[in-house]
Amino acid sequence: MRKLPLFAAILLSCTATVGQPKSQAGSSSTPSTAIEQVLPHDRHDGLTVSADPYIDLERAKKQFGKANPVPAGILPVEVFLRNETNQPIRIDLTTIQLEVRPPDSKRQDIDSLSAVEVAKAIVHPEGSRTPTTRRFPPIGLPSSSNDKEVANMADTLRPLSLDADIVPPMGMIHGFLFFDLNHQMMLADNATLYVPDVMIFPSNKPMIFFEVALGTRQER
Repeated sequence: MRKLPLFAAILLSCTATVGQPKSQAGSSSTPSTAIEQVLPHDRHDGLTVSADPYIDLERAKKQFGKANPVPAGILPVEVFLRNETNQPIRIDLTTIQLEVRPPDSKRQDIDSLSAVEVAKAIVHPEGSRTPTTRRFPPIGLPSSSNDKEVANMADTLRPLSLDADIVPPMGMIHGFLFFDLNHQMMLADNATLYVPDVMIFPSNKPMIFFEVALGTRQER
């Protein structure tokens, strides 16, 4: 009978260990390890790029509220960048693209949208649009500063957007990139997040590009 309390203590200890969240089991410098187990990702040279496409309308609504870009036909993709090296890594955010390869049509390379462009599409929907492949903002559009609702919507989106381009040593950054899929969200199943310009800072030594196939995501 004296052995029973000891057995119970061991059992409770094992139960607590099994129930511990994986995100807390590792060191604080690797917070995305559990994320990478369920999200599509590409990892090499000490950098991991993971991507989480928000295809479901209700899930996106919980994250963005009234600034939900999905009803406007825009796919938000949360991108996680984890650096396991002792040097900073710089990402050129302006060249990141969503490469869409539908089985029955031509490949499309889609550039990400700014917070202002997403806000404008939400506040002033203009009907069906084709996925954009431009690298530079259009010329001649009215300034968003003249539209208070667009400006307020952009202010809501900016804190959620991926705007930092330096991943610190042994650290992680994350945020959303936005891609115009013209309401064809299922294109994400045949899409790849392409991150071409990655460099070790401050030497600017280039790294091999990263490709994350969004269609490999797992149910969570």
